[in-house]
Amino acid sequence: MTLFVFFAVLGAAFLHATWNALIKTGADKMTGMMILTLVQGGFGLVIAMTRDFPEAAVWWWLLGSGVFHSAYKLFLAYAYEHGDLSRVYPIARGAAPMMVLGLSFWLLSDPIGGMEYLGIVILGCGILMMARGVFSNAESARLVPLALGSAMATAGYSIVDGLGARVSGDAVAYVAWLFVMDAVFFTPICVALKGRAVFTSDLRIWGLNSVAAFASYGAYAVAVWAMTIAPIALVTALRETSILFAVLIGWLVFGDRMDRQKAVAAALIVGGVVLTRL
Repeated sequence: MTLFVFFAVLGAAFLHATWNALIKTGADKMTGMMILTLVQGGFGLVIAMTRDFPEAAVWWWLLGSGVFHSAYKLFLAYAYEHGDLSRVYPIARGAAPMMVLGLSFWLLSDPIGGMEYLGIVILGCGILMMARGVFSNAESARLVPLALGSAMATAGYSIVDGLGARVSGDAVAYVAWLFVMDAVFFTPICVALKGRAVFTSDLRIWGLNSVAAFASYGAYAVAVWAMTIAPIALVTALRETSILFAVLIGWLVFGDRMDRQKAVAAALIVGGVVLTRL
């Protein structure tokens, strides 16, 4: 991984934490996720029209991506209904690289050295430590399986999109079409669960979640591009530094308490990132 790719993925991590914070601020998380998905899908379609149409082999990856992304958003929206950003986010994002790492032994051929594996493990431990307060602080245990479901979907789309973008040969077109597929799958699910109320939301809600949509689109476009030229498991792990940004946003913007446990966990995350660069 080059230094340019390294900082590009860090920037994507910041955007990812930002759009999650915007979704969390909304009164109805599912409505916010629905608006985000519709805006992403529309923007993706515009971008897709400027690129060559994907070959037949690519569509299998795009269909799988649409399913995984829809499941990810569904689990994440419900998880945010039951827990804080600083609790849900670490579990949802922290478990994903561990799952990708495990699957990489059988599914991926990217060269990853021992120091990089150690960095991924330490990074994961720091994120999991960040989330342990779910039980010690008597918070809603319902958020745990929902966040883990989101993590499983994240692991799924990370691998599918990393490989699918390589098959496509055009990361820009691939990302555009995957967000179109995401909207195709997620929209009917959301309407079935919440009705048509999402379409009558006021302009402020649409504006807020549209900003989240563009932040999400940009964050993932950078990540998929990075996965075409760097090891998928390594890119996935580095993206998890978004937890640092999420903690800072929670502390400085939402007034979340910063305790010793969070500080130690943040230090482990930073240490894991450094090891992935050695």
